[in-house]
Amino acid sequence: MTSRKTTQTMKPATAAKKLGVYLDATPEEFREGVVSRDELNQLQADPPEWLRELRRNGPHPRQVVAAKLRVSIGGLARAGITAALTTEQIEQIKADNPDWLQRERATQAEVRKEAERLARKSEG
Repeated sequence: MTSRKTTQTMKPATAAKKLGVYLDATPEEFREGVVSRDELNQLQADPPEWLRELRRNGPHPRQVVAAKLRVSIGGLARAGITAALTTEQIEQIKADNPDWLQRERATQAEVRKEAERLARKSEG
């Protein structure tokens, strides 16, 4: 008796997170099905046009918005930004450089500095 390898699948929300895209902006057939590990690998290796377009222009999920603005997800929430944003909206925030963005970037810089200090301390 030979055992068959079962295909590992994931929910669309998990796959969207791994792909760095906003689930609600993906095609209906993506949202309604399941994604196998092989399909995810194929999407990452050779993204279809819809995936390239989402990555390029959004709307982007909060973790991507936060990374593009160089702030934390909590910083976005403190600024009242809870919705997905497009690349154009993100660029406009960067251009406007509001006070909250400056504060949150400074906070992130302090957090990174402290993390580096602790890492050096644990090494030595």
